[in-house]
Amino acid sequence: MITSVHVVVMGVSGCGKSTIARHLRDEFGLLMAEADDFHPPGNIAKMAGGEPLTDDDRWPWLEALAEWTAGRKAAGTSTVLACSALKRSYRDVLRRPAPGTYFLHLHGPEELLDRRMRARDHFMPPALLRSQFETLEPLRPDEHGTLLDVSPPAGEVARQAATLIRPLVPADPGDERD
Repeated sequence: MITSVHVVVMGVSGCGKSTIARHLRDEFGLLMAEADDFHPPGNIAKMAGGEPLTDDDRWPWLEALAEWTAGRKAAGTSTVLACSALKRSYRDVLRRPAPGTYFLHLHGPEELLDRRMRARDHFMPPALLRSQFETLEPLRPDEHGTLLDVSPPAGEVARQAATLIRPLVPADPGDERD
């Protein structure tokens, strides 16, 4: 039976999800998806306009992400997904096609993440960061994953992330596990 490994790099905006997911993609040969690419235009316009998404806005987006994972799992392809995954209920949708999904929760001080957001070109305005912190539900003990502080330099965070993920990823690409 072909099985695969699935990692979600999660957290609020500005925590470095995409950067760390790209590093894990390159380090372990995982297929990567950027959750922002799955948002419908209405969601992007809403966020760009400074309005937080509601659960109703997020459900179809989360279902599309779960469908993407399901397709990769069926093909035996290991993945890494950069996705906020702010609530337990959102993570439940994301782990549905691959119950062993590992959540790497990147976190840091709000002031640091605000500075990072102001230094980048992205549709998500820094004004929405507070709403993400208010929505965030940390990983619970029964969720497969780890909390990782993003205060150190990006290279150090990337090395720590790889160290955490390495035991999950098979050494031989032909010997994948769920």
